[in-house]
Amino acid sequence: MKIFNTLSRRKEEFVPLTPGKVKMYVCGPTVYNLIHIGNARPMIVFDTVRRYFEYKGYEVQYVSNFTDVDDKIIKKALEEGVDAKVISDRYIEECKKDMAALNVKPATVHPQATKEIDGMLSMIQTLIDKGHAYVAKDGTVYFKTGSFKEYGKLSHKNLEELQSGFRELKVTGEEDKEDPNDFVLWKPKKEGEPYWESPWCQGRPGWHIECSVMAKHYLGDEIDIHAGGEDLIFPHHENEIAQSECANDKTFARYWMHNGFLNIDNKKMSKSLGNFFTVREIGEKYDLQVLRFFMLSAHYRSPLNFSAELMEASKNGLERILTCMEKLKELEAAAEGAAETCGEQENLAQAEKLRDKFEAAMEDDFNTADAVSAVFELVKLANSTADSASTKKYVSSLRQMIGQLCGVLGIITERKEEILDSEIEAMIEERQQARKAKNFARADEIRAELLDMGIALEDTREGVKWKRV
Repeated sequence: MKIFNTLSRRKEEFVPLTPGKVKMYVCGPTVYNLIHIGNARPMIVFDTVRRYFEYKGYEVQYVSNFTDVDDKIIKKALEEGVDAKVISDRYIEECKKDMAALNVKPATVHPQATKEIDGMLSMIQTLIDKGHAYVAKDGTVYFKTGSFKEYGKLSHKNLEELQSGFRELKVTGEEDKEDPNDFVLWKPKKEGEPYWESPWCQGRPGWHIECSVMAKHYLGDEIDIHAGGEDLIFPHHENEIAQSECANDKTFARYWMHNGFLNIDNKKMSKSLGNFFTVREIGEKYDLQVLRFFMLSAHYRSPLNFSAELMEASKNGLERILTCMEKLKELEAAAEGAAETCGEQENLAQAEKLRDKFEAAMEDDFNTADAVSAVFELVKLANSTADSASTKKYVSSLRQMIGQLCGVLGIITERKEEILDSEIEAMIEERQQARKAKNFARADEIRAELLDMGIALEDTREGVKWKRV
């Protein structure tokens, strides 16, 4: 299996620290609002990576945090006149609902920054004791960037280039930095902010120390994979490496994976441009399985452009898979249990080659775009070869294979049971009665009316079926 490692900027063979096990940390959202579709991309991408490892038999420890103390959370809390914990708890629960709707598996652990303060205090003290951090006169603690000779190895920047790159917010006492590139580990409280006691001042942690501590707590000093959006490469992940490797005297993560940006109609997503969408808003227009399928239609490292046209294409593509699986389920129920024919055995051999093609794509740096293509080829094979004359074993084998590979992608292949409202049910029944009475003009009229309402009918030997269009 090859993974593109941001650290080396090349594909490398994946060799786990412990055979058969994967320790994986993925940076999660800051919980001050509903998650947007940009947040959803790394959730879906790295959930799929996890699923593939599990499909191949690995035991995966998957840790993804919630940043529940942050300036944005505090600002929202002040606006609402509530404690910051009320805001973070609310949006953690909302985020979990959206993740479930996207079929993102819960992490092995979802740590929260505010519950890991003791570990942060301990790591900061270790860094001070080792000469990698210092305390300013107001109690702010800074990491001494120049003390880590490999600083910049992830972002491939040198220290002279870095000063303008930091997005760390200004804090009281920042003028006391020994070097402009030094970054905050602990900062003093401000009026109305949550704070914790520390040896240096009453305050709260800097953003970067949180993930270093949570990764260490739940996965150990060394981990296999650290992942997140490419916007986190610098400064967040760069600073995590510096803190962790200076504190623990070990390589922090062997492989660094970063997904590309998500654009909206070829523009950066922003509220000012009016092209900012939450997962919840997209869920009002589409089944969120469509959003997941769309996210996997491109390689995770590539920029991905979101548009109504591309979502419709994804909806249609997903519909092809669901329709095929529905057909196979019906054929399986009706099929006889006779032995496979020679033709069926040849077709199953072809299906196994398509499974191999799927796996080859996933093992080439998790190329889900090519993996999805292999699934479509399987669907085409099933549609062209499975019919009422097929044996149960053949139909079942195709159905299980497509279902299993879609499961690796996190795509649910069972249609959701949907209940039509009484008016539509009555129209379908009226059409059935019109057909029985050979009033085909009225039957066609009702079919057209239903189509205008987004309901397409199909007359089959098993009776009338419907689907939303």
